[in-house]
Amino acid sequence: MDIVESLKLKIQKACHELGQDIPLNDIVIERTKDPTHGDYASNVAMKCSRLFAMNPRMLAEKIIASIDMSSIDHIEIAGPGFINLFMSNDSLTSIIQRIIKEGDAYGQSPKKNIKVNIEFVSANPTGDLHVGHARGAAIGDSLCRIYSKCGYDVTREYYVNDAGSQILHLAESIEARYFEILGLPFTLPEDGYHGEDVRIIAQQIYNEIGDKALKDNKRLECFAKRGIELELDKIKRDLDVFRVKFDVFTSEKDIRKNGAIEKEIAYLGDNVYEQDGALFLATSRYLDDKDRVIKKCNGEYTYFMPDIVYHVDKMNRGFSQLIVVLGADHHGYINRMKSSLMMHGYSPDCYEVSLVQMVRFIKNGVEYKASKRAGDAITLREICDEVGVDSMRYFFAMRAPTSHLDFDMDLAVEQSSNNPVYYAQYAHARLCSIIEQGKDIPLNEAANNLNKESEVSLLKHLSSFNKAIEDSVKEKAPFKITNYIHELAELIHNFYTECRVIDRENLEVSSSRLALCMACKIVMKNALTLVGVSAPEHM
Repeated sequence: MDIVESLKLKIQKACHELGQDIPLNDIVIERTKDPTHGDYASNVAMKCSRLFAMNPRMLAEKIIASIDMSSIDHIEIAGPGFINLFMSNDSLTSIIQRIIKEGDAYGQSPKKNIKVNIEFVSANPTGDLHVGHARGAAIGDSLCRIYSKCGYDVTREYYVNDAGSQILHLAESIEARYFEILGLPFTLPEDGYHGEDVRIIAQQIYNEIGDKALKDNKRLECFAKRGIELELDKIKRDLDVFRVKFDVFTSEKDIRKNGAIEKEIAYLGDNVYEQDGALFLATSRYLDDKDRVIKKCNGEYTYFMPDIVYHVDKMNRGFSQLIVVLGADHHGYINRMKSSLMMHGYSPDCYEVSLVQMVRFIKNGVEYKASKRAGDAITLREICDEVGVDSMRYFFAMRAPTSHLDFDMDLAVEQSSNNPVYYAQYAHARLCSIIEQGKDIPLNEAANNLNKESEVSLLKHLSSFNKAIEDSVKEKAPFKITNYIHELAELIHNFYTECRVIDRENLEVSSSRLALCMACKIVMKNALTLVGVSAPEHM
């Protein structure tokens, strides 16, 4: 349990003894910016004074008189009723021993036995992953890491859209390139895929089977199947470079098997009606602003219909919560899907969407638009080659997904404190260097010699790692972790400037400071890992 949680429980217990049960979430404890105002402060007396029918200062006095003072040095009342808490040195330094003992596991919450499905990327297997997919991949994978660290049972899922018109167009495009290889007349379909990757797939198919496909009356079906396999293999390789792995790849074709869509329509019953030759789902009876077409006049299902079957299938697999990372243009999709799940009796809260805005890449002061290889979009692989995976992962995570992002490619490769990922990684490498220099000095994990402002600030920040993770989960915001990382780096650099860590003439203090360095190193690595960024030991 971290310090903030401990203080909340102490105040809650004191309020209970005074006759009121205050929910833990209603008790706010904040780290103070000015050490003269204590280490932590709470406004609980002002917030709850009416419940106790007394003025805030009087209530603050009553709480202080009832509170468990273990780990607290003293408490002061400020202004109209702020409770300023000054912690004992032991309560602050005890975090070092815990961090060193737990190592990579520090920040890990106990298992909650709650199954969460996080679906992200899910790009059509018809071409290269582009930078739009890259931001969604970074956000989705970071959410998976953060949720897992918070104790949730997380499944990472990729939905493979291997049915529908886009797959037919892929097959037709491969066929045209196959004919081209054979020296036969060919015409690329107008709605087809004209990228170099289709030519490569056609060549690979030719290398595998020669001209045998010419006599196959199911040629398009075979081209579609092999094309999907090869495109997915390439997607998986690119995602692997980007440090993203999936537990499950679910096929739309499999979702549609055995009349699943028709069975779902039958289940939806009176919520389905016919109008002008099309089938509509009455989502406006729930949360949607209008009813939605699920089957067109020509007999084709809209993409919404198999999506309903897919999300119901996920719930049937035992997940308590479905999280989907989608492009910002899917905003109108949210309430219609919530509505369809409500028709099955599920709470609308079981389905949540993280909307991701577009990225604009800036290089040499101008927008960087075209890919050298694809010709029409910037690929994930291309940007990885240009700026590195660490910079991409960090920059994508450090802004709210709903905000537009201008990605400064020059800044991303700059080796200076202006580059936030370099700033954080350099702090980790600096700690590694200090620890290596003092490897002959035993660590004093009790760290009872730490009392300078920069040391105390670090101790408090280390103690708040769990809260940063919980806040990130609560708001589905990986940028809460990068904010934590940046502040930790800043505090580490301040500490290095203020304090002489290795002092051979004062080994007692050095051993405590080295223990603090070790704790900071562990937490920095753990935090960077949550957003898929490496923690180098040398730079």
